[in-house]
Amino acid sequence: MSEKNYDPRMHSAEHILNQTMVQMFGCKRSMNSHIERKKSKCDYILKEQPTTTQITEIENKVNSIIQSNLNVNIEFVAKEAASQFLDLSKLPQDAPETLRVVRIGSYDACACIGPHVSNTSEIGQFQIISTDFSNGVIRIRFKLAGVE
Repeated sequence: MSEKNYDPRMHSAEHILNQTMVQMFGCKRSMNSHIERKKSKCDYILKEQPTTTQITEIENKVNSIIQSNLNVNIEFVAKEAASQFLDLSKLPQDAPETLRVVRIGSYDACACIGPHVSNTSEIGQFQIISTDFSNGVIRIRFKLAGVE
Protein backbone atom coordinates (compact mmCIF):
# COMPACT_ATOMS: atom_id res chain seq x y z
CA MET A 1 0.00 0.00 0.00
CA SER A 2 1.33 3.44 -0.84
CA GLU A 3 1.55 6.15 1.81
CA LYS A 4 -1.78 7.94 2.07
CA ASN A 5 -3.44 10.25 4.54
CA TYR A 6 -5.74 7.65 6.09
CA ASP A 7 -7.91 8.38 9.09
CA PRO A 8 -6.80 5.96 11.84
CA ARG A 9 -10.39 5.05 12.82
CA MET A 10 -11.54 4.39 9.27
CA HIS A 11 -8.35 2.59 8.32
CA SER A 12 -8.63 0.27 11.33
CA ALA A 13 -12.28 -0.41 10.45
CA GLU A 14 -11.16 -1.34 6.92
CA HIS A 15 -8.80 -3.99 8.35
CA ILE A 16 -11.65 -5.49 10.38
CA LEU A 17 -13.96 -5.46 7.35
CA ASN A 18 -11.28 -7.19 5.26
CA GLN A 19 -10.84 -10.00 7.78
CA THR A 20 -14.60 -10.35 8.17
CA MET A 21 -14.99 -10.79 4.40
CA VAL A 22 -12.15 -13.35 4.33
CA GLN A 23 -13.76 -15.35 7.14
CA MET A 24 -17.35 -15.15 5.89
CA PHE A 25 -16.78 -15.68 2.17
CA GLY A 26 -13.31 -17.23 1.82
CA CYS A 27 -12.27 -14.38 -0.49
CA LYS A 28 -9.06 -12.36 -0.46
CA ARG A 29 -8.77 -8.98 1.23
CA SER A 30 -10.14 -6.07 -0.81
CA MET A 31 -8.79 -5.91 -4.34
CA ASN A 32 -9.42 -2.17 -4.43
CA SER A 33 -10.24 0.32 -1.71
CA HIS A 34 -10.73 4.02 -1.25
CA ILE A 35 -10.50 5.04 2.39
CA GLU A 36 -11.62 8.51 3.45
CA ARG A 37 -12.61 10.00 6.79
CA LYS A 38 -16.31 10.54 5.92
CA LYS A 39 -17.01 7.42 3.86
CA SER A 40 -15.03 4.62 2.27
CA LYS A 41 -15.42 1.72 -0.13
CA CYS A 42 -13.85 -1.69 -0.63
CA ASP A 43 -14.22 -4.14 -3.54
CA TYR A 44 -14.11 -7.93 -3.13
CA ILE A 45 -14.21 -10.72 -5.68
CA LEU A 46 -17.03 -13.15 -4.84
CA LYS A 47 -18.68 -16.03 -6.67
CA GLU A 48 -22.17 -14.72 -5.97
CA GLN A 49 -23.94 -11.70 -4.59
CA PRO A 50 -24.34 -11.72 -0.80
CA THR A 51 -27.90 -11.71 0.48
CA THR A 52 -29.37 -8.83 2.45
CA THR A 53 -29.06 -11.04 5.54
CA GLN A 54 -25.35 -11.62 4.84
CA ILE A 55 -24.76 -7.87 4.43
CA THR A 56 -26.36 -7.33 7.85
CA GLU A 57 -24.15 -10.14 9.24
CA ILE A 58 -21.03 -8.39 7.88
CA GLU A 59 -22.00 -5.13 9.59
CA ASN A 60 -22.86 -6.93 12.85
CA LYS A 61 -19.60 -8.91 12.86
CA VAL A 62 -17.48 -5.81 12.22
CA ASN A 63 -19.27 -3.99 15.06
CA SER A 64 -18.86 -7.00 17.35
CA ILE A 65 -15.08 -6.95 16.79
CA ILE A 66 -14.96 -3.17 17.31
CA GLN A 67 -16.89 -3.54 20.59
CA SER A 68 -14.50 -6.27 21.76
CA ASN A 69 -11.99 -3.56 22.75
CA LEU A 70 -9.08 -5.30 21.03
CA ASN A 71 -5.64 -3.76 21.22
CA VAL A 72 -4.09 -2.74 17.93
CA ASN A 73 -0.37 -3.47 17.92
CA ILE A 74 2.42 -2.84 15.46
CA GLU A 75 5.37 -5.18 15.08
CA PHE A 76 8.20 -5.47 12.62
CA VAL A 77 8.60 -8.87 11.00
CA ALA A 78 11.06 -10.24 8.44
CA LYS A 79 9.33 -10.66 5.06
CA GLU A 80 10.16 -14.39 4.99
CA ALA A 81 8.58 -14.94 8.42
CA ALA A 82 5.58 -12.77 7.54
CA SER A 83 4.91 -14.87 4.43
CA GLN A 84 4.04 -17.77 6.76
CA PHE A 85 0.96 -15.97 8.16
CA LEU A 86 0.19 -13.13 5.73
CA ASP A 87 -0.87 -12.95 2.09
CA LEU A 88 1.90 -10.82 0.61
CA SER A 89 0.63 -10.97 -2.99
CA LYS A 90 -0.22 -7.25 -3.03
CA LEU A 91 3.12 -6.22 -1.57
CA PRO A 92 5.09 -3.93 -3.89
CA GLN A 93 8.25 -5.36 -5.46
CA ASP A 94 10.39 -2.78 -3.66
CA ALA A 95 8.97 -3.57 -0.19
CA PRO A 96 11.66 -3.72 2.49
CA GLU A 97 12.89 -7.00 3.95
CA THR A 98 11.33 -6.06 7.28
CA LEU A 99 7.58 -5.42 7.19
CA ARG A 100 5.41 -3.36 9.51
CA VAL A 101 2.57 -5.67 10.57
CA VAL A 102 -0.57 -4.31 12.19
CA ARG A 103 -2.41 -6.76 14.46
CA ILE A 104 -5.93 -6.20 15.69
CA GLY A 105 -6.04 -8.52 18.67
CA SER A 106 -5.94 -12.07 17.35
CA TYR A 107 -8.60 -11.17 14.75
CA ASP A 108 -6.46 -9.67 11.99
CA ALA A 109 -2.85 -9.20 10.91
CA CYS A 110 -1.83 -7.24 7.83
CA ALA A 111 1.33 -5.68 6.44
CA CYS A 112 0.49 -1.98 6.47
CA ILE A 113 2.18 1.41 6.65
CA GLY A 114 -0.93 3.43 7.58
CA PRO A 115 -2.02 4.96 10.90
CA HIS A 116 -4.31 3.00 13.23
CA VAL A 117 -6.13 3.40 16.52
CA SER A 118 -4.53 1.83 19.59
CA ASN A 119 -7.73 -0.01 20.57
CA THR A 120 -10.85 -0.92 18.58
CA SER A 121 -13.00 0.94 21.15
CA GLU A 122 -11.76 4.17 19.49
CA ILE A 123 -13.36 3.33 16.11
CA GLY A 124 -17.06 3.87 16.79
CA GLN A 125 -20.00 2.23 15.07
CA PHE A 126 -19.45 0.83 11.57
CA GLN A 127 -22.31 1.32 9.10
CA ILE A 128 -22.66 -0.16 5.62
CA ILE A 129 -24.14 2.63 3.50
CA SER A 130 -24.73 0.58 0.34
CA THR A 131 -23.51 -2.34 -1.73
CA ASP A 132 -23.63 -3.29 -5.36
CA PHE A 133 -22.58 -6.45 -7.15
CA SER A 134 -21.44 -6.62 -10.77
CA ASN A 135 -19.29 -9.10 -12.71
CA GLY A 136 -18.26 -11.02 -9.59
CA VAL A 137 -17.26 -7.94 -7.59
CA ILE A 138 -19.10 -6.57 -4.59
CA ARG A 139 -18.48 -2.96 -3.64
CA ILE A 140 -19.19 -2.16 -0.01
CA ARG A 141 -19.55 1.52 0.92
CA PHE A 142 -19.30 2.30 4.61
CA LYS A 143 -18.92 5.05 7.19
CA LEU A 144 -18.43 5.42 10.90
CA ALA A 145 -21.26 6.90 12.98
CA GLY A 146 -20.65 10.44 14.16
CA VAL A 147 -18.01 11.30 11.56
CA GLU A 148 -18.95 14.38 9.54
